[in-house]
Amino acid sequence: MIAVSGATGNVGRALVERLVADGRTVRALSREPERAALPAGAEVVRFRADDPADLFAGVTGLFLYVQAAGGALLRAAREAGVRHVVLLSSGIVRDGADETHPLHVMHAGAERLIRDSGLAWTFLRPNAFAANALQWAPQIRAGNTVRGVFADARTAPIHEDDIAAVAERALLDPAHEGAVHRLTGPEAVTNAGQAAAIGRALGRDLAYVEIPPQEAGPELYPHLPPHLLQGLLKTFESTVGVPPEITHTVEDITGTPARTFARWAEDHRPDFLG
Repeated sequence: MIAVSGATGNVGRALVERLVADGRTVRALSREPERAALPAGAEVVRFRADDPADLFAGVTGLFLYVQAAGGALLRAAREAGVRHVVLLSSGIVRDGADETHPLHVMHAGAERLIRDSGLAWTFLRPNAFAANALQWAPQIRAGNTVRGVFADARTAPIHEDDIAAVAERALLDPAHEGAVHRLTGPEAVTNAGQAAAIGRALGRDLAYVEIPPQEAGPELYPHLPPHLLQGLLKTFESTVGVPPEITHTVEDITGTPARTFARWAEDHRPDFLG
């Protein structure tokens, strides 16, 4: 059995759907199981980070998102017989990184806990998520203007299902134990280019209007606490005019090329419709 934490998140949901479709036994961990709306083949249980003892009976593999990676949970997983953890980490963890950056502190700390846990591990380090563009959905539903920071910030956004495809292979194939996989989409796209691609998917012309970073607040990034928002803005600023890292890891592991941002926008058309 494989347990998936963050099962209603973008990557977690895609992973649960993949595992169920492949006939795997899946325990989906959710803080609100009654609202999870996951495939019928998944066992959905309430995630309790402060009382994890009963979450892992019969589980051998665990997909873990960074906020759930606590010492008590890892001890409970090991004691219950979990053998292998696949962590959704971040591409910000790399040689030469700014180790004081709050996103680095969070993800490197989770990796350290897992390395010290006695469990086998695989770390997935994606850079920009295509799904971050969902933060623009309220603006796009309301009109044809997207207000955001750093129009020329360049990333290689990755489709969440491509991350899930790599996670599935890592969970099912012991050859990935001890591996660190850096994941990106297949091409560089600016923030303004992402908005334009969403517009094409919707059959509309969307204009990206750059705002000063000091004006970026909770109304634009409602799910980020202030310290993480500042870290994100710092990361965005560092990508302006800079070619992003592009890897071929998705294709190397799954046999299928990573999907473009334009494909992601087509897949998510309903999320941007009013």
